[in-house]
Amino acid sequence: MIGNDWDKVLAVIENSDGFKKFLQLINQKYNESTCYPPKEYIFNALKLTSYKDTKVVIVGQDPYHGEGEAHGLSFSVQKGIKIPPSLQNIYKELESDLGIKSAKDGDLTKWAKEGVLLLNAVLTVKKDTPASHRNLGWELLTDYIIKALNQKEEPVVFILWGNFAKEKQKYITNPKHLVITSSHPSPFSASYGFFGSKPFSKTNEFLIKNKIKPIDWQL
Repeated sequence: MIGNDWDKVLAVIENSDGFKKFLQLINQKYNESTCYPPKEYIFNALKLTSYKDTKVVIVGQDPYHGEGEAHGLSFSVQKGIKIPPSLQNIYKELESDLGIKSAKDGDLTKWAKEGVLLLNAVLTVKKDTPASHRNLGWELLTDYIIKALNQKEEPVVFILWGNFAKEKQKYITNPKHLVITSSHPSPFSASYGFFGSKPFSKTNEFLIKNKIKPIDWQL
């Protein structure tokens, strides 16, 4: 399904009758109405960042629900699309933290290739209807992914922005890992703990301390 080592990690789920029925349900949703991201991008985060190569996880809620935006990576939009407000604030914090100027577009594919798993808790959404595919079953898969990463021997940084993402902290019990939390980068909450939280420098300091190559956050 994915085409890398995630297939082995997720084999128990991928081969289950329940998951096959769930994928049929998602297919039905795509047939009934316009849904995002395009089908070929649904598992983009896992395709671009293998289990072995995952150094950092940034948890999002569900995909952007506007036309042409979502491409399977949390907080990221396709090239040529206006940068969403939350991502604008992420760029502001990146510049404040590491002095890296804002990118001209919102495509975070380079981060994914650096080892940053940009994982939404829900992987699909109906057009113009946020959270429309919540509680269909995606959370069973993405929670399993977080639990599998928790079992990694190599230290991983989990970045949890906002209350929704912080709910996933209960699955991260391995003391080898680092959990960074703050308020969400949304304009409604960024000023209440996101700005000034320095997640990017904290991540790299932890990776270097553990003799892991740091993330090049420059886009």
